[in-house]
Amino acid sequence: MHPITGALVAMLAGLAARDAQVPTPVFPLQGTWTLVAADKRLADGATVRDYGEHPKGRLMVDAQGRYSLQIFKSERLRFASDSKVDGSPDAFSSAVMGSSTHYGTLTLDEHAGLLVFSIEGASFPNWESTVQRRQYTLDGAELRYQVPPRADGSIPISVWRRLE
Repeated sequence: MHPITGALVAMLAGLAARDAQVPTPVFPLQGTWTLVAADKRLADGATVRDYGEHPKGRLMVDAQGRYSLQIFKSERLRFASDSKVDGSPDAFSSAVMGSSTHYGTLTLDEHAGLLVFSIEGASFPNWESTVQRRQYTLDGAELRYQVPPRADGSIPISVWRRLE
């Protein structure tokens, strides 16, 4: 091969390699998750249901760690009419206390075993613009984490299963 041809081939190969797409690392929690359990551990160590016997929920996480999370107690009271404005105090209380929703960005501190939620919007307004760290385990398609203790000493525990 002629030296100029060899140099030209090497230069073109270098340019092609430079322009090749570098694969973006996949965020480990990326995907759609369904709620398996929304429990709480009491101060005496007992575990009880926190969102009823059959809680419902979704957690969706994109490749950049943006997330949307919803948890609903299945036994929430239904409103007497189809108008949210006309709800009774009991219906409003059941709707608020029987749901937890928030969205924002999610990162992992794998060394410390923490999920880090940077919450942008939430059904509980006091959580907005806060950062919450939660101990977690990720075992294949199961994600389990616990929320910091509540004022009564109970510790909420959420268990999710990946759908994808």
